This record gives sequence, C-alpha cells and structure tokens, in this order.
Amino acid sequence: MQFPDQELSGVLSVSDLTDEIKLMLEEQFDWVSVRGEVSRPQTSRNGHLYFTLKDSGAQLSCVTWNAVRQQLEHIPKHGDEVIVSGSVQVYPPHGQYQLIARSIRAAGLGALQLAFEQLKRKLHEEGLFDESRKRALPRYPEVIGIVTSATGAAFQDMRNTLEKRYPACEVRLYHASVQGQQAAPEISEGIHYFSEREDVDVLIVGRGGGSLEDLWAFNEEIVARAISECRVPVISAVGHETDFSISDFVADARAATPTQAIVIAVPDQNDLLMKINDFQLTIEKRLVDMLNRHKDTVMRFLDNYALHKVKQRIARQTETISWQKKQMAGLLQGRLQQIRDRTRHHSDTLPGLAIRYLVQRKSDWNALHHRLISTDPNAPLKKGYTRIYQEDSWVRSSDQFNLEKPFDVEWSDRKIRIG
Repeated sequence: MQFPDQELSGVLSVSDLTDEIKLMLEEQFDWVSVRGEVSRPQTSRNGHLYFTLKDSGAQLSCVTWNAVRQQLEHIPKHGDEVIVSGSVQVYPPHGQYQLIARSIRAAGLGALQLAFEQLKRKLHEEGLFDESRKRALPRYPEVIGIVTSATGAAFQDMRNTLEKRYPACEVRLYHASVQGQQAAPEISEGIHYFSEREDVDVLIVGRGGGSLEDLWAFNEEIVARAISECRVPVISAVGHETDFSISDFVADARAATPTQAIVIAVPDQNDLLMKINDFQLTIEKRLVDMLNRHKDTVMRFLDNYALHKVKQRIARQTETISWQKKQMAGLLQGRLQQIRDRTRHHSDTLPGLAIRYLVQRKSDWNALHHRLISTDPNAPLKKGYTRIYQEDSWVRSSDQFNLEKPFDVEWSDRKIRIG
C-alpha cells in the first residue's frame, strides 16, 4: 500500500521516535537514585549483573557492568531493599529502557549516614576530637587490653602479629559482640572494665571490615563516650583502611586495620635488637677512642717529677705505719702476758679462799640452826607439857583464864575442847 506524500509529512519512524525518547530520557535522568526491591539477580558469563528493581506499582530493569560489580562490597540478593544510583539508558533494538547502576547500597544506608554525620558534628563541637586531649601511646607496653570478639578473625590476626613483633607483651581480651544491638553496650562495658582496673598500658578497640551497618556499633555515642572517659590510651581499629568510624575520631590513635593497631601499639623486636647492637658498637667505639686520647696523658703523668715525689712520700708513710704496727704488736704482747700472770695467780689462791669461806658459812649455819631449835614454841609440848587456848588465844597467865567459858587443851599430838 502506498500513501500520498502529504499524508507522510510529520510522521516519525520508529527509530526516530526511539532516538528522541532516548535523548530526552538520558538527558533528563543522567543521574538518579531509585529505591526498590531486588528481583531475580543474575550474573552473565562476562561478569555483568542483571536484575529487576521493583516496588508495589512498577518494576525497572537494571544492569551493573562487571567493572562496577567487582567494586561492590556486597552483591545484592533477591529480596534485598536497596538504593541504586546511576543513569537511565534506552536500548533501541528492544525498545526498552534500563537503569545503568553505578552504585548499590542498602536502603537504610542513607539514614545511617545522616546519623553518623549528626553525631560526628555534635561530638566535634564538644571537643571530643581535639588533638590537645589525645594522649601519647607508651613506647614499650607490657600489657595490652583488647575489646573485640573472641571468635573473630581480627583478634587472631592481632595476637599472631603481636607474637611475631613483640612477644614480651601480654594480651588481655574482653570479649564483646561487634555487630548487632548488644554490640555497643558490650563494647562500652569492656572499655569501662579496663579503665577502672588500669592494669593495661594501652587499649585496642575494634573489629574487621564490613558494611556500614556491620560497623555501626563503633558509631554509637555510648562507645564514643566510653573511649573519651577511658583512663588508658585507646587505639581505634575498625574495618579496613577506607573505613572511618566515630571511635576513630575520639580515640587517642587510629589504626587502619586491627593488624596495624598492633604495629602502632608495640615496637618491632628486630628493630630493638638492631638498635641495641648499634648502641653497643657505639659505646665500644667511644670507649676505645677515649682510652686512646687519654693514654698519652697518663704516660706523661707517670713520668712527672711531682708524681715521683708523691710515690716517695707514700713509701715513707708506709714504712712508718709498718714500724708503728710492730711497736703496737709488742705492747699488746706484753699486756697480754701481764694479764695471763695475774690470772694464774688468782687461779692458785682461789681454792683456799673458797674452802675457808665455805667452812665459815657452815659454822654460821649450825649456830643459827641451834638457835632456831631452842626457840621452837612446840618443844615443851614434845616434853609432855600442855598449852591452853580460850577463844583461839593462848592463855599465858591465870588472870587471862575465864572458868565460865569453854577452853581447849593442846598436847603435842592432839587438842581437845573442855566445857
């Protein structure tokens, strides 16, 4: 069928219309961010990622080229809620448009990023990031505290690095969750634990890499406050080199990775050994140089006239001291002999004096014994006499005796009451 030329004026071909639509859409939507649910993601043999982004009312075809896909931290899965950023592109052969995705992130990332920036601004205004409040790390720590997960690869990497680098240092671990709702409270508790005990020289707080959501515990205000209040210098070691968290800004030092935290915290034992060897060689060289410099001076002193005079005077004093020692020895010998003679004399006369003293003491004792016997009040009783008591008193005369009262009569062997 043929149409008149006038009827064809103003009519566009399919290609022309598609080209105009392509131009309009690609200029209008050169960069756009779209939120939706990932559906049926597939990776082609050449590495491109194809998927559909949909919500309750529409769907959008998306493609991520291999070069971009390789840089994604997380490949989206079916059902993930994501925000895709890129440009709209029209594919004329199929008459379809699609979104060329150059960035894919979790849908909650925008809110988290906003919260991150707000807390960062707040703490910065309070002065928690000021360099003036940051403490120097100890040069040779003896004990390192670590707050992280005991089962994570980060702790194993830190421990292995420490064993190779500075095995003389002791490690004390406080296990804490590093992801999830309980992570921030547990991390802050670990920081307070080491701060209160003050039994470590430096504290490392961190974990391995992950998404912003995975690392979010280290962006919590409770963790930042705990680090700022800690009485022990703190190293923040969170994620990879490109990851930054609030704890990095508050801590006294920031390490790009947990492994680098050990490198910052302790010296390398091999470097120390080399420095010690260098110091030893330097000291030896300086001592040799010093001895060589003063050798000639010493030799000149040895030949000096004044030194010879001093030697002669010392020799004379030595002779005088030797003579005085001999004189003193002779005096001591004579004194000792006098003491020995006097002791011998006393030892010869002492036995006779002792015997005379004992005989005299024995005679005195016998006299006292006889006097004691002669004054014994019970001696008359033994000879048959009696003694009368009245009202427990010895009646010595008749005028002391009362006939109307009872009385006791005592012999040597018994006493009886009468009346």
